Amino acid sequence: MPVPSRTEWSESLATAQQQIARLAQLPAVRSTLAWFLAQESQFASWQLELARIAAPPFGESSRAEWIEERFRELGLDGVHIDEVGNVFGVFPKAGRQCVSLSAHIDTVFPAGTPLNVRQQGTRLYGPGVSDNGAGIAALLAIAAAMKIGKISTALPIVFIANVGEEGEGDLRGMRYIFSNPRWRDSIRYSLVLDGAGSDTIVAEALGSRRFEVIVRGPGGHSWSDFGAPNPILVLARAIEAFAKTPVPTSPKTTFNVGVIRGGTSVNSIPESASMRVDIRSTSMPEMERVEASLRGELELERRSPSPRRASGLSHEIVEIGNRPAGELAPDAGLLKVIRAVDAHLGNAAQIQRASTDANIPLSLGREAVAIGGGGTGGGAHTLQEWFDAGGRELGLKRILLTILGLVGIADTAS
Repeated sequence: MPVPSRTEWSESLATAQQQIARLAQLPAVRSTLAWFLAQESQFASWQLELARIAAPPFGESSRAEWIEERFRELGLDGVHIDEVGNVFGVFPKAGRQCVSLSAHIDTVFPAGTPLNVRQQGTRLYGPGVSDNGAGIAALLAIAAAMKIGKISTALPIVFIANVGEEGEGDLRGMRYIFSNPRWRDSIRYSLVLDGAGSDTIVAEALGSRRFEVIVRGPGGHSWSDFGAPNPILVLARAIEAFAKTPVPTSPKTTFNVGVIRGGTSVNSIPESASMRVDIRSTSMPEMERVEASLRGELELERRSPSPRRASGLSHEIVEIGNRPAGELAPDAGLLKVIRAVDAHLGNAAQIQRASTDANIPLSLGREAVAIGGGGTGGGAHTLQEWFDAGGRELGLKRILLTILGLVGIADTAS
């Protein structure tokens, strides 16, 4: 079965469904799909072991080393960790073109967070056990399946466990991958595994911009220097004005002041105060408009008509995150493949917009989606996070058939 070309996948969805049905009936593929059901204990073991390794933002190295060992055990070729901490392995061998299957290894939890990871029946509990423990477990499961099934593909699959997806990581792992000509010029499709579930296809990348705003003043004593400019009050007034910025419901646009810091004691006028602002939209122009509103309100405060209130004040706006927007064309080949796989499996999935590692390739005009690793999960980004393995098999079948539909099965295996 030769690899599908972009032309072939531009045909009707019905044709794509026929091709996926034929692929699923190949003996090597059929036996591999059946293999998933008996391996849940191994998948849960990987997931628990991974979740017990801390991976705070910019501190993923221990987890990367653990995954590197698993990639080697599973017989992937060219296993290595790159300069920023992304882990790579290729099946079967590297080629001029490939399809990437990736999952991020970082969590939102800072260093020192208690990792009370445990299992109760089919449920796993603990910080990061679903996001992205479920994605990494699925990544390893597919790598193991390719080895066990001895499936011969027409294009190689590059397995990537990448850093820096969450928060202030700002997609740094995926940015680095697509800034490297080796991968940028060879990755034809990107399939991103993020969290649990089998009911979504993230084909629309939600853009966001994040800023730290720092206001500085001369400081002083609350009694003897009363009336001196107070950076906390400046922020408070700017926030009050910024909160009145109108935003449309379509394209949906939001903003949030999530962190405020400043001051040293109750009887001191602070020398500085800061806040962190998150702006999101499905529209880049709307994000730029809201950002301009934020900058404008701060500038108005700095130029206050009261000389004493504005004297000695300055402010700085530092960009701490910039996630580009983008979306997959409705007639894209990758979307046809995953829709055909869902139809074959009787799985209902909805197109969604979110901020994931897929933002980077989508913003570059590449074909990419993010999907879940199967099962169900909840409590993401909290200490009460959980994952239930019920339905994991469906998610793994979905991933395997999608990736095989993209790389194609070599004639020798058919």
